Amino acid sequence: MNLESIIRTVPDFPKPGIQFKDITTVLQNPEALKYCIDTFYMKYSNQKITKVVGIESRGFIVGTALAYRLGAGFVPIRKSGKLPAAVLRQEYQLEYGTDVIEIHKDAIQPGERVLMHDDVLATGGTMQAACNVVKQLGGEIVGISFLIELAFLHPRKKLSGFDIFSLVTYTAE
Repeated sequence: MNLESIIRTVPDFPKPGIQFKDITTVLQNPEALKYCIDTFYMKYSNQKITKVVGIESRGFIVGTALAYRLGAGFVPIRKSGKLPAAVLRQEYQLEYGTDVIEIHKDAIQPGERVLMHDDVLATGGTMQAACNVVKQLGGEIVGISFLIELAFLHPRKKLSGFDIFSLVTYTAE
């Protein structure tokens, strides 16, 4: 399936000069959505994954469906202040400033096999922070999956050593 033809590009969002890759058009298309979940399932079905970790908020959409297909639990990583129980937090650098993500301290048990998922791999900073908290909890990261990878931003530098799988890779803006 040619997902690239379904993904909508929104110019100048969220700021001038950005060519935003919008996955809502993929989510609205039943065949495309099924293709995404089935492709991720085929890639990871033999990996004995016990948890799928999705990053707020678009990482929750495919991540929960994938967890269901894999027979695994789903763990949300959220922005600061959104989780009700005790959390482990990780601050990370943005292009301008910093941000914080959090995970429940009891969400991952030592030795659990974890698949990390988000919609877009851009600079890699958010996923790097997410991997850090999962490793601190003792999780074994089996793979990292994305619908879209913006390779021209060189995100894999921050995620070296991990098995990264993206359905669509953009090599130029």
